[in-house]
Amino acid sequence: MGLFGTSGIRRLADRELLEIALRVGLALGELHRTAVVARDTRTSGESLKHAVVAGLMSAGAECHDAGVVPTPTLAFAARDFETGVMITASHNPPNYNGIKVFNPDGSSYSGAQQDELEYLLATAQPTAPWQAMQETCQPYPVAVDKHMEHIALHLRSSQRTRVVLDCNCGAGSVITPFLLKKMGYDVVGMNTHQSGFFPHDAEPTEENLKDLATACAAYGAVGIAHDGDADRMMAVDERGRFIPGDKLLVLLAHHLGEKDVVTTVDASMMIEEQGIHTIRTKVGDTYVSERLRSWGGFGGEPSGAWVFPKNSLCPDGIYAAAALMSIASRESLSSLVDSVPQYPIIRGSLPSAVGAGSIERIRLAMKPKRIEDTDGVKLIFDDGWVLIRPSGTEPKTRITAEGKTEARARQLYDSAAGLLAATPGGGRN
Repeated sequence: MGLFGTSGIRRLADRELLEIALRVGLALGELHRTAVVARDTRTSGESLKHAVVAGLMSAGAECHDAGVVPTPTLAFAARDFETGVMITASHNPPNYNGIKVFNPDGSSYSGAQQDELEYLLATAQPTAPWQAMQETCQPYPVAVDKHMEHIALHLRSSQRTRVVLDCNCGAGSVITPFLLKKMGYDVVGMNTHQSGFFPHDAEPTEENLKDLATACAAYGAVGIAHDGDADRMMAVDERGRFIPGDKLLVLLAHHLGEKDVVTTVDASMMIEEQGIHTIRTKVGDTYVSERLRSWGGFGGEPSGAWVFPKNSLCPDGIYAAAALMSIASRESLSSLVDSVPQYPIIRGSLPSAVGAGSIERIRLAMKPKRIEDTDGVKLIFDDGWVLIRPSGTEPKTRITAEGKTEARARQLYDSAAGLLAATPGGGRN
């Protein structure tokens, strides 16, 4: 069926997704006896949540409703149940929604678990006998408090520091402002009320955080931003400069004292130059979390998904926000950012699929020093690299290039994109 992408099920919120939600609930109820369910702030979230709950209860599973909470809060709550189900489309536009399923350790369903669930979804799913159906879905109102208490216990602030917080009216609104205030920070809120109509695109990119950057420069404050379900955290320094995710990874790793870090193939080559031993996975936080089960003390990807395995195997934007503020309360964040080198990275995409012929054409033309195939194909040179891979969430081919200079990064990107577009079926509509 291929319902699962790199981060759960995501698609337009419509009748088909509603029917999928019911079937997911029935299938999960066949696999597990207890479940906790939650949603983000999207307008379609409540109906989809009830569809999942109906399936779980009809299958005889004991179900608990955590309400509107961030994905990492739901994943943290899953430790008290056999599974957790989050209704969210993360950073996708508000007319999308989706379903993420979690294990008790906070990790997303593995590939094998997804295959099992998809098999059940493809078969006729009987309900439990009427006597075994659950009569009520119990409220679970303590998820936010438990998550806050856990984070506050592990992270401390040194002095009162001002922070501008942009939750984009998403699920982070119910926890991050309150956590940071509890930790002693002076919080200036932006879009910290709940709404399914996001004020700007949900992905916390530099382009989407210009208002936050302006506010940070005006206040001389650190800026924190979440996506729709707050599994991501990106930041702006007190000078109003967006902090690239590769630099954030280095800063967080150094703050945590972690030298063994899991990251993705599209992260900067400068990370290893900072004395960090890395293992690289396919792009997607699920792959980072899976690797952290057996190796490493911290992981993340440049898009803003940060995984702290001592906390949970789910990317936790709330924990990351508190960790970054702990750093900023002791040292000038802008000075720390400047101390980490940066190579130019160019990211883009083409509306196409990548075929073996396209890759062979690019390899012969560009003559890389070596090739890696962890995720798509990565062509590596002495002074940079270019990664070509299929998107896990959209019908696109992602292209990422990094060079020691801006000109070299641009040359690598343009060469790969041009060769891909010139291949029959390789980049043209």
